[in-house]
Amino acid sequence: MSWTRIIECDRCPIGRGVFVIRQGRELAVYRLEDPPRCYVLDNRCPHAGGNLAGGELAGGTVACPWHHWKFDLETGVCTHSALARVPVYPTRVEDGVIFADLSSPSPAASSCRGAL
Repeated sequence: MSWTRIIECDRCPIGRGVFVIRQGRELAVYRLEDPPRCYVLDNRCPHAGGNLAGGELAGGTVACPWHHWKFDLETGVCTHSALARVPVYPTRVEDGVIFADLSSPSPAASSCRGAL
């Protein structure tokens, strides 16, 4: 794996998304408290391009602020349509810094632009 420094934990509030650009990719970063986990996803909703970092977190999902499609933080699969997926990157935390392997997104993204 090739680990990229994403953001310091203290700059990523628990329960809120943070937008960052790393290696030319727009990413959404999340930290959860219970259980303690970090997630790094592509920032754009595959449905209409909404900013996922600005979405609401609930029950292990993030809801796109535009049309409220929800994506599982672990798998990237949309709860509205299993055909819609957002890439999720492997993460680790070391010395208070979140790292992600941007070379290994899972699953492959699919676009559902315009589908409702």
